[in-house]
Amino acid sequence: MREPVATAVPQTSEAPKVGFVSLGCPKALVDSERILTRLKGEGYDTSASYAGADVIVVNTCGFLDSAKEESLNAIGEALAENGKVIVTGCMGGEEDMIRARFPNVAAVTGAHQYDAVLDAVHNIVPPRPDPFKSLVPDEGVRLTPKHYAYLKISEGCDHRCSFCIIPTLRGDLASRPVAEVLREAETLAKAGVKELLVVSQDTSAYGLDIRYAQSEWRGQNWAASFEDLSRGLGELGIWVRMHYVYPYPHVSGVLPLMAEGKILPYLDIPFQHASPKILKAMKRPGNQDKTLQRIESWREICPDLTLRSTFVVGFPGETEADFNLLLDWMEAAQIDRVGAFAYENVEGAPAKLLPDHVPEEVKQERLARFMAVASRISAQKLAAKVGRIEDVLVDDIRADGVAVARTRGDAPEIDGHIFLKGFTGLKAGDFAKARVTRADAYDLWGEPESLMKLNRVPGAARRPMHRLISRV
Repeated sequence: MREPVATAVPQTSEAPKVGFVSLGCPKALVDSERILTRLKGEGYDTSASYAGADVIVVNTCGFLDSAKEESLNAIGEALAENGKVIVTGCMGGEEDMIRARFPNVAAVTGAHQYDAVLDAVHNIVPPRPDPFKSLVPDEGVRLTPKHYAYLKISEGCDHRCSFCIIPTLRGDLASRPVAEVLREAETLAKAGVKELLVVSQDTSAYGLDIRYAQSEWRGQNWAASFEDLSRGLGELGIWVRMHYVYPYPHVSGVLPLMAEGKILPYLDIPFQHASPKILKAMKRPGNQDKTLQRIESWREICPDLTLRSTFVVGFPGETEADFNLLLDWMEAAQIDRVGAFAYENVEGAPAKLLPDHVPEEVKQERLARFMAVASRISAQKLAAKVGRIEDVLVDDIRADGVAVARTRGDAPEIDGHIFLKGFTGLKAGDFAKARVTRADAYDLWGEPESLMKLNRVPGAARRPMHRLISRV
């Protein structure tokens, strides 16, 4: 059974309670955090159980049909356990389908329609005056651990990839003012966040829609551009990790910041494929030869750069030659962290109407072959780290005393870990230095470089796609 989200903001016995089930990607998680923050500000509490909630909000994911089915199952479970359910998120645009299956849902709203969600909550259980609502923290309610947070810089996307329905669900690119983003990031840093994960649908296109408008932060004017945003975030003295970056030429401008230790030497770039024919059918920008040259130039500027990417195999029209080209490209590119998916038809996506769909058994066979190559590359990359000293951030301490941490090259939830033995006094959110002693295809093991631990950011000065997030 799923359990709704609970938060650590002080609660009162008289306040109405909202249960929250959050599914999907980090962008949707940020939506959940914003809705919960506003509800907390109105005096609502959160419930960690269906039975204790006056209403349940289900924030859905609709990116793939499998994600839609998971969201529908979550709605059905919430209705069965509670009965008062508000549906929001990416599936909100399919209200007729949702109501046909679940006619008793109280309300259906679309993605990032915060006011509509609050109105629906008010209709079911009105807010009550709460003397504790001023205790909502300045950084708002967060559903991540205290030491890291997602920072969403824009909504929507201007690309029209043939396999994707995100623009239909979330609209065109809509960038936030740069000063607003930087102020939020500064507030999070002051609240003790050690790592910011920058997310959007297309991070490197940030500011294009508002013509890179300038705004003031810390007495200076900053442009709403990927480069200026990166420079500003690099002044906060915490880890900053860039996700969902398209490989545009101007991305090269942030590599010196990574080499200087201002932001993490990490780029999450969804290459998706390497065959020019398949990229054209996907309506993806990119030329695999220029991309390889770009990767090489990035690594010349920042040798410690970690590249993460996702790929789709078995796209309609993909031949064995196309797939082998992808494997050859992977060998040349040496991508550090890889996720891959067999192509899945999505209702409403243009790719569903393309000819020459690949049989399911062929897709799965190619996925296995692709991941075998990716795993071998990852194993080789991690083996080269044995004996090195790595800066690490602790996420958790296991019952056996082993610290579960991450290096600069590992994002939470999607990448690997480094397991630390022999340390004393570490806790979640601590930085440390560790000597790597062992590696496998995805994870590292380490021991203390010395007996001292660090509680500052080192160097700052010088695996399921859809999941329930539940934090207490």
